Amino acid sequence: MNQLFQIINHFSITGNITDIKPFGSGHIHETYRVVTETDTADDYVLQQINTNVFRDPEAVMHNIGLVTEHIGKKLKASGMSDAGRRVLTPVKLRDGQIMYRDHANKVWRCFVFITNPKTYDRAVSDEQVYEGGKAYGNFLWMLSDLPASNIRETIPGFHDLDLRLNQFEDACRTGLKERITETRHEIELLSTRKDEMRTILQLGKSGRIPVRIVHHDTKINNVLFDINGRGLCVIDLDTVMPGFVHDDFGDSIRTFTNTGEEDDANLDNISMNITYFEAFARGFLEQAGSMLNQVEKDYLALSARVMTYMQSLRFLTDYLNGDIYYRIHHPNHNLQRTRAQIKLMKCMEVSFDKMQRIITSLG
Repeated sequence: MNQLFQIINHFSITGNITDIKPFGSGHIHETYRVVTETDTADDYVLQQINTNVFRDPEAVMHNIGLVTEHIGKKLKASGMSDAGRRVLTPVKLRDGQIMYRDHANKVWRCFVFITNPKTYDRAVSDEQVYEGGKAYGNFLWMLSDLPASNIRETIPGFHDLDLRLNQFEDACRTGLKERITETRHEIELLSTRKDEMRTILQLGKSGRIPVRIVHHDTKINNVLFDINGRGLCVIDLDTVMPGFVHDDFGDSIRTFTNTGEEDDANLDNISMNITYFEAFARGFLEQAGSMLNQVEKDYLALSARVMTYMQSLRFLTDYLNGDIYYRIHHPNHNLQRTRAQIKLMKCMEVSFDKMQRIITSLG
């Protein structure tokens, strides 16, 4: 505890600290809430960045500093009364830097604590999904005039489908033989879809889809809600990088609309909630629709299938390689995850024409 007090005091905080305690349920960073003694002073969130996952913390914090400052200026210019609750606010060190390295070379950062937020691990209503769509759409719209070239890549190839296909094909050749044999059906199923799944990537390479600044981790638990259930802001900005709008829209649909769990052992639990798809798309396009070109809009529905396909690839690749990337809880966990994602992908294929019509109707 004394060490934490010493670390937080390197940051330009106000108020007298009364407590520092573990905070949240995240599995990547070590996170603490820093409590101050009065209602008029801010509380803070202190985090030790996991440099095994984010090996270039300078790039991560460069991006976060740039993005939050850009959004913050827009919010203040709009005259919004609660602007400080609608974007993360990094706290700088007393020397003006945005992160701190301690004597053990551990990297720390600090944010102003956003008061009275609500978070959810699963969507529970159309209205909540709609608010999530608005939050992620607004995040992209706010950053639409910030050049993507200003943002650094924090995890190279994170949503690069060609990279994931190459890794998958390598694993099919050099992975564990018994697992390759066991998953012959899944391997064939994924292999036969790869050409269609590369469509968005090819459109990007041809310049018909622009590179934008996108979030890359658009789960519902990365949206803060207010006490009335309205979206406040988007958090967890470590993966903000250049990419396509489809990276965010597609992964949102993958995570928001699944009626089961990402690793559900009972495939009967898994389907795609089409009303959630409509709710998310409506909120997203209300906020971001004006910034998108027609080609981007035309392929939003396909992006849901692409991102679910990519996650299936990643889980199966890890299974074939002997579970070297994802943390597993039993020997078949990555296979279970693969089959759950494939089931969701198939549900999206069945609903695809309806998904396309919904996007068209929303303009």
